Amino acid sequence: MNTHVDFKDLEVGYDVPALPGMDEADIQTPCLVLDLDALERNVKKMGDFAKAAGMRHRSHGKMHKSVDVQKLQESLGGACGVCCQKVSEAEVFARGGIKDVLVSNQVTQPAKIKRLANLPKLGARTICCVDDLNNVADLSKGAVEASTQIECLVEIDCGAGRCGVTTTPQVVELAKAIDAADGLKFSGIQAYQGAMQHLDSYEDRKGKTQIAIDMVQDAVDALKAEGLECDIVGGGGTGSYYFESASNVFNELQCGSYAFMDADYGRILDKDGKRIDEGEWENALFILTSVMSHAKADKAIVDAGLKAQSVDSGLPTIYGRDDVEYVKCSDEHGVVSDPKGVLKVNDKLRLVPGHCDPTCNVHDWYVGVRNGKVETLWPVSARGKAY
Repeated sequence: MNTHVDFKDLEVGYDVPALPGMDEADIQTPCLVLDLDALERNVKKMGDFAKAAGMRHRSHGKMHKSVDVQKLQESLGGACGVCCQKVSEAEVFARGGIKDVLVSNQVTQPAKIKRLANLPKLGARTICCVDDLNNVADLSKGAVEASTQIECLVEIDCGAGRCGVTTTPQVVELAKAIDAADGLKFSGIQAYQGAMQHLDSYEDRKGKTQIAIDMVQDAVDALKAEGLECDIVGGGGTGSYYFESASNVFNELQCGSYAFMDADYGRILDKDGKRIDEGEWENALFILTSVMSHAKADKAIVDAGLKAQSVDSGLPTIYGRDDVEYVKCSDEHGVVSDPKGVLKVNDKLRLVPGHCDPTCNVHDWYVGVRNGKVETLWPVSARGKAY
């Protein structure tokens, strides 16, 4: 799928961790490895679910920050477009050929509004979230100056306690202002509750999602009474997508982590009390790391430390093994408990990161492997695009 990277002048170990055709055993570490078979199964499974449920799936690009992964989600999983969190991320996807881009966040700074307003010139449907009347006027000014159209979703705070309005009258007021503003189009509602996605209990997640469903239904009904229809009623994540899909009010899902799966998400339980990484989704993303020292009999030191991952959601787990455990890390080192001394220097381990989103953001490349061979390299296209 990668057609824009010229590998001929790239040096393994300096520019890239591997090249297509190499054996997996020769990949330089630490780096991000994608099991392409598992990734494709995850992507197709979510696409099939969304289609069967009559839902659109707008895959969340803040997770992978990769044009190539997004294109796979569209071609294999039927994703209708991408959502991301920053204007600079949106620019990367639009410049990479993605035609439907939602910044699922507020865009308020004048320079950012100007850049957002220019995205349609790249051929991308451009959408953002709004929770403030003053922002409506500023977005309108930016769109008019650029001679483009910005679509807007009113964001509802359905439990996260961050952005978004909390009452139906506020939703209606904002929607009417957007509808009346030059250069803007009212396109619907954004209602996503991030922290709830990680509650272990299926019933706890269901209860929290129902709060969002009730708020959104009330808002949609009130908007309809004012003659305002919602093309998009978006939300839902890897921990709740089945609830929104059965709500009869949401019509777009915004799942991201399902494609890669990380250790924190993997712990949550499905309706049968089973971990979701033991059947619902497969681990497709790994930090490949090598043992660099085993001077202590009961511990191995690997080359993936803090600079190779984010540990905000906990330490990584070691994939496919229960005889060794990743127990501690510093900047450049990871400590693996090895009580039986089964590891040796230069052994490689696959780590499942605690939190995939910020882990991906500290790497330049995904190394796609299949059947023990490097098949492709995909750049982390929007790495560092935090503005």
